[in-house]
Amino acid sequence: MSSLFPALAARSPLPALRFGDRSLTHAELAAAAGSLAAGLADMRRVAVWATPTLETAVGVVAALLAGVPAVPLNPKTGERELAHILADSAPSLVLAEPGAELPPALSALPRTDVELTGPGAPSVPEPSSGAPGVIEPSPEAPALIVYTSGTTGPPKGAVLPRRAVTATLDALEDAWLWTADDVLVHALPLFHVHGLILGILGPLRRGGEVRHLGRFSIDGVARELESGATMLFGVPTMYHRIAEALPGDPRLAKALAGARLLVSGSAALPVHDHERIAAATGRRVIERYGMTETLMNTSVRADGEPRAGTVGLPVKGVELRLVDESDGIGEIQVRGPNLFTEYLNRPDATADAFDGDWFRTGDMASRDPDGYVRIVGRKATDLIKSGGYKIGAGEIENALLEHPAVREAAVTGEPDADLGERIVAWIVPADPSRPPAPEELSAHVAAQLAPHKRPREVRFLEALPRNDMGKIMKRALHG
Repeated sequence: MSSLFPALAARSPLPALRFGDRSLTHAELAAAAGSLAAGLADMRRVAVWATPTLETAVGVVAALLAGVPAVPLNPKTGERELAHILADSAPSLVLAEPGAELPPALSALPRTDVELTGPGAPSVPEPSSGAPGVIEPSPEAPALIVYTSGTTGPPKGAVLPRRAVTATLDALEDAWLWTADDVLVHALPLFHVHGLILGILGPLRRGGEVRHLGRFSIDGVARELESGATMLFGVPTMYHRIAEALPGDPRLAKALAGARLLVSGSAALPVHDHERIAAATGRRVIERYGMTETLMNTSVRADGEPRAGTVGLPVKGVELRLVDESDGIGEIQVRGPNLFTEYLNRPDATADAFDGDWFRTGDMASRDPDGYVRIVGRKATDLIKSGGYKIGAGEIENALLEHPAVREAAVTGEPDADLGERIVAWIVPADPSRPPAPEELSAHVAAQLAPHKRPREVRFLEALPRNDMGKIMKRALHG
């Protein structure tokens, strides 16, 4: 059995995966995934139709046991993008849950359904092997190929070696004091790093349990935390909904207060939501920072100071530096065992992504005197150069969100003949029938931060455009 998952090798009888009312122990998962892995051993790569189901988790684990790279596919991907991913990754077959309707782009690809017939159906493989005839792969062997969001062109396949997966999960064991006794609840999609690698493979590597809600709900979070879950993973959209619900939901407040760890990631959690959750529950949400290409780079530690607005310190094994720093802000570059190997079939893009052995993240940040990292935003979309100043969109967004008439906010820069770039605020008002005056919001920011950071224009929207992970798609604001 693969060294990625010691609890599977030990055939632990403890719970491993639960989706709704369906579950598997580590021993049952070893049996089901081991049996499936035996049929994958000669494959080049396998695609996984990544619905939020038990079958997806079993399919990915089976590929890892077989030593075959898995390519998780987002079921909401459009036909053109899906066709690109399939042509680029050239999988040998697609794994899917029985009955799943696959789009035409997958029609030419052989399909294998992940059949789960209940506890104990297949025999549990011996601990010394992942699947018959499979030798434990090298740490540098590809584990997964995860496609980027494609904001600057067709999605690129980040090749993640087994070394990166184990290094990140073991670094989070250290940062979050993560043990086999922890029970994680989340509702994140399973085609991405956060939901799949951290949220499924993380508990399995620790020998603990994950309970997936299928889709996010306030009731589901409260129910699972009340019934033994110790950790919650979410994205800012989820925590924002939690913060909105807390004043009228004492059950939710009590459930969150009993959690050991609340973790937010994939985008910055506004300080306003941090404070509302802390005030209602006595628990602080901690943030971490990672990317598809790097897995996890930094995190606030479970035993450290949960400082709102920061993503903590570099995790174990990761080095971080700020490059071309001015006004206290520079581009984050990282190196360590957490890094991807390459962009599949894109040697040019791979070469451009590195400065020697340092990966250029494209994210801008500052550092507190004690080393805590504060993300300003993306170099391309969140760094605004206005009137000779380098300004981070994130701090303006946090200031706007402190205004009682603002529900959501995004800040961008637009070309300006006088300033170079002017600051534009995109606002979802708390009461659409009575939006705040633009001058009032500009004055609010100027008073909280500095006059040169005030929005020069304010535009109102019914909702901000977001992707599946809850990230605001700023490029769509100017579309």
